[in-house]
Amino acid sequence: MAFDNWGPQDLSAPGKKQLPEVAVQRGMVLEDVQSGWVGEVTRVEKSGGMHVVSLEDRRGKTKSFQLGYGFLLEGQAIRLMPPAARPAASAAPSTRTASGSVRVQGQRAQVAKASRIWVEGKHDAELVEKVWGDDLRVEGIVVEPLHGVDDLKSAIAAFNPGPGRRLGILVDHLVPGSKESRIAAEAMTVPGAAGNVLIVGHPYVDVWQAIRPKVLGIEAWPAVPRGVDWKTGILTAFGWPHETAEDVGLGWQRLLGAVRTYADLEASLLGRVEEVIDFLTVP
Repeated sequence: MAFDNWGPQDLSAPGKKQLPEVAVQRGMVLEDVQSGWVGEVTRVEKSGGMHVVSLEDRRGKTKSFQLGYGFLLEGQAIRLMPPAARPAASAAPSTRTASGSVRVQGQRAQVAKASRIWVEGKHDAELVEKVWGDDLRVEGIVVEPLHGVDDLKSAIAAFNPGPGRRLGILVDHLVPGSKESRIAAEAMTVPGAAGNVLIVGHPYVDVWQAIRPKVLGIEAWPAVPRGVDWKTGILTAFGWPHETAEDVGLGWQRLLGAVRTYADLEASLLGRVEEVIDFLTVP
């Protein structure tokens, strides 16, 4: 008899050693056996010397669990392991930026120029920065959110555009006959705007739609009923929390996290942003 095994024991414990070890990954759907909680892995972090995983259920509620035994993956018991170590950085870094342009090696970001890119809101600015940020730092061009274009004419007048002080403005839902198209036309009557201000736009209600649906694992963006706030309607259709401004912000971060390069965006946005950058950087 092995006396070191004396005392109360979990008779199922020996089986744990034979369970498959699976490295946790975002997007993985797991069940915690003890509580019955089922959710998608949304975050993995190290806290107090241990790895903790956050599981978000279909109602958008989240619970955290310590990695290890006690999880089911596709109905099979597993031992949940920390994320697989990332491979060592290659000696030859990528020669392309997220926008697809050739990466400029060894050049520091330039001091910001007087010219600016204006976008409608914070989400637009974050998307442009994520894909074109490297290029814009090389050129010394800053992206600024307008928080709406209703007073675009006054904003342009206050900026006082002119040679060497240009504006490239990206507007949501800039289609013929729209309110935005009328605002843009009126804004271009500001003295100094001709030749120094370029207003372009994409056809989408919101810049969220510029993310290609297949990147999000859907066939098309959900249709939002008339009279319903568009962002709220989208989050509701996805089954994500949508009641507060924080919910909207977190929802956007999930969408933005799916974007890696220009290939994840619709061509109708890509062309307009490239047009603005060229306008501001070509003499």
